[in-house]
Parts: sequence; structure tokens; C-alpha cells
Amino acid sequence: MPLPLPLPPSPNRRLALCAALLAVVAGVAPLTLTVTPAAAAHAAEAPAADLPALERALRDTTGAGAPGAMARVTGPGGVRTRAVGVRDRSTGAAMDPRARFRIGSVTKTFSAVVVLQLVSEGRIGLDDPVGRHLPGLLPDGRITVRHLLNHRSGLADYTDAMFARTVPGFEAVRNKVFGYRDLVALSLREPRTTEPGASYQYSNTNFVVLGMLIEKTTGHPVAQEYGRRIIGPLGLRNTSYVHPGKKIEGLHVRGYLHPDEAGRPLVDSTEQTVSWAQSAGAMISDAADLNTFTSALLGGRLLPARTLDLMLTMSPTDATGTRSYGLGLRRYDLSCGTSVYGHTGTVQGFYTYAFATRDGRRSLAAMANTSNRGTANTALGGTLEAAFCGGRPASAGPRGFTRTPAEVDLPERHAR
Repeated sequence: MPLPLPLPPSPNRRLALCAALLAVVAGVAPLTLTVTPAAAAHAAEAPAADLPALERALRDTTGAGAPGAMARVTGPGGVRTRAVGVRDRSTGAAMDPRARFRIGSVTKTFSAVVVLQLVSEGRIGLDDPVGRHLPGLLPDGRITVRHLLNHRSGLADYTDAMFARTVPGFEAVRNKVFGYRDLVALSLREPRTTEPGASYQYSNTNFVVLGMLIEKTTGHPVAQEYGRRIIGPLGLRNTSYVHPGKKIEGLHVRGYLHPDEAGRPLVDSTEQTVSWAQSAGAMISDAADLNTFTSALLGGRLLPARTLDLMLTMSPTDATGTRSYGLGLRRYDLSCGTSVYGHTGTVQGFYTYAFATRDGRRSLAAMANTSNRGTANTALGGTLEAAFCGGRPASAGPRGFTRTPAEVDLPERHAR
């Protein structure tokens, strides 16, 4: 299983040595990353990020109701950050690109990586029935591990019934602690959405079951497996799985919900168990760590090439053909012809985008500290075009980064 690899010579050599030592501690041998001439040429041709457009997207996000927003872009030319608005309304502290925040469903990609590492180790089969590993959990024996990873299980999303309205629904679960089986039971009370394998239907239930699968297969909590397999080897200093603790330690962004009644003050949603999401959406990180994670994943540092290819086998998720989903990973096809891979995240108080190019050499992490303003999420999505297309004119191919109605107005109740 590939893990941290030698980085280019000085000044990053010491970082590479530290990463290698972490791999040894984790008990996994590092491999050598080979960058093909084609990949190198592609990276060299990538346009510089359009920083004015990046800042405009962030200002559009705050203009749409987010107290603050930030973005961090890595790639040719180094690291670029932009931040607008505030990270804490009570103190007036400015948004800070170094601060931690809740990443919502970007957690799903972490979970998918662990599952696919177990697949590459021969401990799980992608087409194994879930019942082979978790007997008696699901009533349909046709549901496979692959169906969970690509949201084609037909299992209803329990969050659809869990939250009645935004703020009251959040307050009802803010401090609750659920077991995995509690969440699965909520899903099984609802009608199935599709037959297994029939069509894409996004559901947090899928990744709750995958969390159970990780723990059953390894004998360890998911937090330990995230740490041993991803966080430690990549040196992600500000990334953690916090459950059922409610606080974000250290420098962090505070999240806010817009009230159900117009004119009422925003609701601070920062402290919560996120127990309703767990392995589907309970992780905390910062922009730098998300850049590192997406670049490492797409660059081949976390999965063998053949397994990464499986993860990147995509199916369209909407009628435009510009958005697709693989195994715990999204693909967006941008207006300039570039495709980017990663995940979005929505958890009460936070919108997140974490994406990279196919070669992993350019990455974006963007965040806004609200979650029930679809227009703010749409505006934040504009950071993708700014970061990956730069000033390059649109191609005649992909039709650009637009959203279906479901993506425009993401309900805060979902970790997406």
C-alpha cells in the first residue's frame, strides 16, 4: 500500500524524511512515486490561479450570507491564500486560512481511502456482499461494498427524516450521541430509494455502514485507522476525527446557521457532537492539510495505481454530464476543460470544497462558515474555476461548473 514518498530535493527533503519515519512507525513501507513526462508536462502547462477571481468568489460568498470565507491554492508558483470576512462574529476576528474547521462530507473520502486500502490488502472485496462482513445488518443481501462507496445501495439517507427544520433540527441533535446501528436503523425505517446498483442516490447511510465495516475488519476505531493510514503518514497536523467530543481545539473557525425566522440573529453551531454523521462527516481539518490530502491521494501516495483507478471510475450524477461520482470521490468538469477530483462538505455551519487535478499537482481547499445558504455555497464553488482555470478561455467541451437545484440549495441537514 503506497504511503509517503520521497519529495523533491531541498528544501523539502527534511519533510520527506519525517513522512518516511511516520510510515515506518505506522508499519507500512513507503514506495517511490514516478511522475510520467506527460503528467509533468500537464502540470507545467497549468495556468496560474486567477487570484482576483478567487477573491471575488469569496466576496460573493460573504455577500450571500456567510460571515467569512477562505481559499488556499497550491501548485506551480507555490501556495496562494485568500480570506475575507470573519471567523468569529463575537470577537470580530478576521477569517484566517490557518484555522481549523469542520469538513463535513470530505470525511467520506478519508473513509473511502481506508476501505480501499483494505481492499488492496485483500481483506475486503469490492463486490463482497456487506452481509459477509456485517451479518444481519442489512435486509438486502445484494448490497455490496462497491454499492456503498458509489452511493448505489438504495439505502435511504436517515438525515432526511432526522431533521425537521434547520435550526430546531440542529438543536435536537447537537449534543446527542448515536451508535452506528442507531443511524442504520433510522435508514431502514424509510423506503428504499433504488434497487442495489440501479442508480446514484447520495446517502450518508452508506458511509456509516462503511465506518462499521472498517471497525469490524481492523478491530480498531475509525479514528485510529484514519490516524495510522492517512493522518500520521501524511503529517496532517491539524486533522482529526472528533467524536463524540464537541469542541474544535486550537485556532479555528466558528460556524453559523441562518435562523428559520427572518431578522433573527445567526446561530453559532460550532460546538456539536456531529454524532449524526460520524464516518460520513465528523472530521476536522484545515486548508493546508486538505491540500496535502487531495494532492497525495491523486498523486498516488495513498493507494496502489490499480486501486486508485477503481476509485476514479466515475458515473454521471446529473443531466449536464459535468459532475460524476466514483468510489468516495467526486469529479467536476470545469469550463476550461480541466477535470478536478475531490469532495464537497456540508455540516451545520460549514461549507467545504477540497479538490485537486488528476496528477495531484494543483489543489484547492475552500471554506465558508455557514451551511444553510445555498447561494453562498454556489458562490464558494466559483473558487474552482478561479483556482484551476485561471485566465484560460473556456473550451468547447465541458459545459462549465454549474449545479443542479439539489446542489444549489444544499440542506444543512446533510453531510455532502
